[in-house]
This record gives sequence, structure tokens and C-alpha cells, in this order.
Amino acid sequence: MTKVTKALTVKDMVSCALFAALTGIFSQIGIPIGDVPINLALFAVFLSGGVLGSYKGAVSVLVYIMMGAVGIPVFANFRGGLSVLAGPTGGYILGYLIAALVVGMVSAYWGDSFWKLVLGMVSGLALCYLFGTVWYVALTGTRILPALSVCVIPFLPGDGVKIVLAGLLVPELNKAVRLSRSSGIAR
Repeated sequence: MTKVTKALTVKDMVSCALFAALTGIFSQIGIPIGDVPINLALFAVFLSGGVLGSYKGAVSVLVYIMMGAVGIPVFANFRGGLSVLAGPTGGYILGYLIAALVVGMVSAYWGDSFWKLVLGMVSGLALCYLFGTVWYVALTGTRILPALSVCVIPFLPGDGVKIVLAGLLVPELNKAVRLSRSSGIAR
């Protein structure tokens, strides 16, 4: 049996690094409330999956998580370190991987039309919420309904806006990438 690996080109690595940095920057744009802050990290995750695809989008998010794990303050409120990943919000941060994978798969297999992307982003968000909320409940001992009222319900309107904006932006970014490739700019 042969082992199949997917090698990243230098251009792929740069793209993943740029989206990892974008996620770190967008994590700082937000409102610190309670244990789970409101920020734009998921918006960057949706863009990563939609533009880079499932594999490279997930690599991008993994780079972001690894930067935070080693102490670089890329998580919300300029935090970093393994203690953040092991804390109550760590499940949501790890859930970003799932969201990028799902959005990337939808974009790759179904195309990047607005409604298909929205479906992928809603699915990725739901899985991120599921993973993160289970993690939160396990660590804090909070019951599921109070956890949902703290970790999910207050974020739904903002996440809806992020999904709509990312659903509109991803096709335009993909067009720009295709245009730059066809004109020879991105060589």
C-alpha cells in the first residue's frame, strides 16, 4: 500500500500563513464578554475554508492554533498558551478546524455560490458550536441549557452576519485569485 501525502507548495504555505495571521488579527477585533468573547475569528475561518479549500484551510487554522499554543497571543484578548486551549473556550478554538474543513469541502465539491457557502458555513458553525459547547460543559460542569445561553445563543446574530459577509466575499476572492492566475500575476 502506498502512502499518499499532499505536499504544499511555497505559494500554498504563504497562503496558509496569511490566513493564519488574518485569523489571529481578526481574533482581536471583538467585544470581551464573559468566558466566551465575541470576535471575528470565525469570519476568518470561513474565509480560509472558502478560499483555500478544506485541506489548506484546515492547515491555516492549525497554524493559527499552533501559534497560540506556543504562547503567541493570537487568541481573543491577546491571549496565548496551552492554558487557553485547555480552558473553557479551547473547544471552540479547536472547532475552528472542523468549520474550515466543512466550508472548504462545500466550496470544493459544490462550488462557491452564496447559498451553498452559507449552507457549508452554517454546518461548520454548528459542528464548531457542538464541539466547543461539549468541551465547555465538560470543563465547567455547567448544564447544557445554561451553557447554550452563555456560549451559543448570544453569538447567533453576529455569526449570522459573519456567514452572510463571508458568503458574499468568498466568491469575489476566488474570482480575483482565478483572474490573477490567468493574467500571470501570481506566478
